[in-house]
Amino acid sequence: MALTVQIQKRYGTFRLDVDFTAEDGQALALLGASGCGKSVALKCIAGIHRPDRGRIELDGQVLFDSRTGVNLPPQTRRVGFLFQHYALFPHLTVERNLAVCLGHMDRQRRRTRTAELLALFHLEGQAGLYPRQLSGGQQQRTALARILAAEPRALLLDEPFSALDAFLKWQLEQELREVLGRFPGPVVWVSHDQGEVYRNCPRVCVLADGKSAPAAGMAELMANPGTVTAARLSGCKNFVPVRPGPAPGLVEVPAWGLLLQCAAPWREGVTTLGLRAGYVRPAGTVNAFPCRVLQVTEDAAAVFAALRPEGAAPGAPLLWMELGKDAWAALPGRDRLIAAVRPENLMLLE
Repeated sequence: MALTVQIQKRYGTFRLDVDFTAEDGQALALLGASGCGKSVALKCIAGIHRPDRGRIELDGQVLFDSRTGVNLPPQTRRVGFLFQHYALFPHLTVERNLAVCLGHMDRQRRRTRTAELLALFHLEGQAGLYPRQLSGGQQQRTALARILAAEPRALLLDEPFSALDAFLKWQLEQELREVLGRFPGPVVWVSHDQGEVYRNCPRVCVLADGKSAPAAGMAELMANPGTVTAARLSGCKNFVPVRPGPAPGLVEVPAWGLLLQCAAPWREGVTTLGLRAGYVRPAGTVNAFPCRVLQVTEDAAAVFAALRPEGAAPGAPLLWMELGKDAWAALPGRDRLIAAVRPENLMLLE
């Protein structure tokens, strides 16, 4: 089973143009900044919005085709949609929220299936409660149980953790991963959180200003994002203009006054060098250069140091380095250091 989406839709000056396929039994992430069209794409798949043109196909069935005039209503598409705020019926108990999706069954089968879903999502003790009486995790489990009650062929997740605090988000993410591990169909997971996507989605499709890039494996995106937009969304913090060096395998960074060895071949369209902060090390023999430490920022587990290469031009971008706290504390001097980046960790970006 696969979900294939090739659609275009215009909202005023905004134009959505996406092309991707989500395969059976695995989650595909739509990763992009706020306002890039991620949620609009999901609503088109679900039948809430109608694309201007294109085609949507699920398991060989055409859900939408502008050329032939096919546009199935949402209730016949069998696509489960988990909204950001779960969209539970506030006037119904947990049990009734589930049962309402089983109206096509006879009474006894409906009771049996409701009990099965309550047990599957560990909601037996909350069956008689209303949504306002539930915790965030219980609300999410109820919403997922209600979606699965309708026996969907595909799942759409629209930033399911966006309104939650960090601890609750982590708990719910583990529960959701367990549910998705049992779901046999394609899943499309919308997010702007690269860590969330990295942990849960084997493949990713980056959206920028409404247009999708070709889907790629998550490891491929991290190693070779290709564009500045994709690199930024994947968590890269360092960007600086780059040009080809005097010989193959070399690139020149004029703003920093550096000539660096690069494992990736130069290609037409490259304008920017991307460096992940975690790959900048405080020692090395290749691509090593002296830097001044201008700023140090700490979080719970790491230190982020803003460096200025000693050959940098005025106004040049700073170079951010990320180290564990123990590694930072062990440095002999923390006002000046030698930074080094391995050639395979230099990313050439369009």
